[in-house]
Amino acid sequence: MNEHVQHNPARRDRLGRHAMAAAVAAVAAGVVAATAVAPTAAFAGGKPDSVQQSLNALVKDDRMPAALASVKGRDGRTRTYTAGVSDLTTGAKPPVDGQIRAGSNTKTFTAVVVLQLVAEGKIALDTPVETYLPGLLRGDGIDGHDITVRQLLQHTSGLPDYLDAPALSDETAVQFRYFEPRDLLDGALAQKAHFPSGSSWEYSNTNYLVAGLIIQKVTGRPVGEEVTKRVIDRIGLRHTSFPTPGDTTIHEAHPKAYHRSSPDAPLVDFTEMDPSIAWAAGAVVSTNTDLNSFFTALLGGRLLPPAQLAQMRTTVPAEELGPGVRYGLGLQSRELSCGGLAWGHGGTARGYRSRGGVTDDGRAANITVTAIPVGDGAQHMAAALDAALCR
Repeated sequence: MNEHVQHNPARRDRLGRHAMAAAVAAVAAGVVAATAVAPTAAFAGGKPDSVQQSLNALVKDDRMPAALASVKGRDGRTRTYTAGVSDLTTGAKPPVDGQIRAGSNTKTFTAVVVLQLVAEGKIALDTPVETYLPGLLRGDGIDGHDITVRQLLQHTSGLPDYLDAPALSDETAVQFRYFEPRDLLDGALAQKAHFPSGSSWEYSNTNYLVAGLIIQKVTGRPVGEEVTKRVIDRIGLRHTSFPTPGDTTIHEAHPKAYHRSSPDAPLVDFTEMDPSIAWAAGAVVSTNTDLNSFFTALLGGRLLPPAQLAQMRTTVPAEELGPGVRYGLGLQSRELSCGGLAWGHGGTARGYRSRGGVTDDGRAANITVTAIPVGDGAQHMAAALDAALCR
């Protein structure tokens, strides 16, 4: 298995939270494919490359249809990897650094835009949501006067998750359905607040739905246009986009996404879908390498002034995301086995799960699988990411 070398938990991720059961026979039989571009690069001193081994194991042992990774090492070089098959019907190999739905990595893009507006004096982090969206947040234990912008970005608002609304429970029924953000918000406001604002931490996609609405109110422009102008175009992410309304496709080479709504349900192709259900909380399409570039630029100070970046990196415990994980303003930190922290977010869309991180000394890694892992699969992804950053 070879690499390509270039120089240059249930609630924890609710946009794709249902369990992924056993994969189809081709994968169960151990079909593993890697893109062979630099035949000798995957082995150093005769030892198999640890990242490639991790991806192979995710395919063989955790029965993921495909696994892809992009790793920027201590030497400054970027290596891309693939394993498995892109299409379970044809057995085609995954494209090198193919596009994927980035899921909740979108939250960091949204948080960056909010913090840029803070730096411009158009939003204040500790101002109530009511100031920007009068009368919007009202419900059982929910009041926009009591919830601040900071609490939205840090998941300390107590707002219930709109994805828990019964109307969204049938995933295949809503696969191609277009949602207005306020329609989704109604599903959250029909539920009871989970805790008084500021008193606890709990991951909720509703927080970033509201953050997106604030961006639109303050700028007078669609949130996707603001993300594109202020983040994607600014740092030149050539393979990243915020889908326009009604766009259900992934436009560049990509591995197919596979999903099942319950452990006993059939595996279905979920590659095409209307991403409006995710919107400012999870709609972005990207690649592993572009996500590495984004988080590297962010941590390197290319997107935010020092004061706002420091706020973003001020974290609270978020143990439901994993041992030692902490959450800032749309940004997670995770302890590495080799010391130090990996900063990133991670994301799940139906049929894709990504985990990644960058370090303060410039290392970066992002791994994506084309189904939602079950059992120990999530832990194996975390271990693979740690190994990629620590090797």
